[in-house]
Amino acid sequence: MKPVPHATSLRRAPVQRRSAERLTRILDACAELLDEVGYDGLSTRAVAVRAGVPIGSVYRFFGNKRQMADALAQRNLELYIEQVIGRLERAAAGDWRAAMDAVLDEYLAMKRTAPGFSLVDFGNQIPVGARQAEPNSRIADRLSELLAGYIGRTPDEALRRAFLVAVESADTLVQLAFRLDPEGDEAIIHETRELLRAYLGRLLD
Repeated sequence: MKPVPHATSLRRAPVQRRSAERLTRILDACAELLDEVGYDGLSTRAVAVRAGVPIGSVYRFFGNKRQMADALAQRNLELYIEQVIGRLERAAAGDWRAAMDAVLDEYLAMKRTAPGFSLVDFGNQIPVGARQAEPNSRIADRLSELLAGYIGRTPDEALRRAFLVAVESADTLVQLAFRLDPEGDEAIIHETRELLRAYLGRLLD
């Protein structure tokens, strides 16, 4: 069972294992219901019923469904970063194209398989937080920190800006790919990969 990060939206962070497992069930139920009824149809009561917990347990962690969606988005991001790290550990150090493929491929895998991801992903579909903490900015920051050492670069402002432009561009194109095909239009995904290679190559080659 994956641990749940201490999301900023939590009213109270879980301390005991039993409490952490209950929070995981709540977020799993939230993700399933998002796929079934959408964000507008989501309710804290429905989540409690699906998770098999008292409604008070939901309110112990979250004041409303927006906070639940935020916590789910943060859990998605932590899982995504974990998956990217696993890919990088199996790739040749310094190969930025392999790193970019890992970043894109793991995102596509979550789009296709992670419950609730199409509505929440990392918070882009239901924006949360202050402007400086917008999801794509958070992702660009995390990727800059994660990939800088791998590709032998200093995590400076130029690298962060390049990743932010890449993330924003890829996000828009991947959304288009999944609007055209529920599994992601392969031609659009190919064009996205080529665009990222051409753009990042100016800085990283």
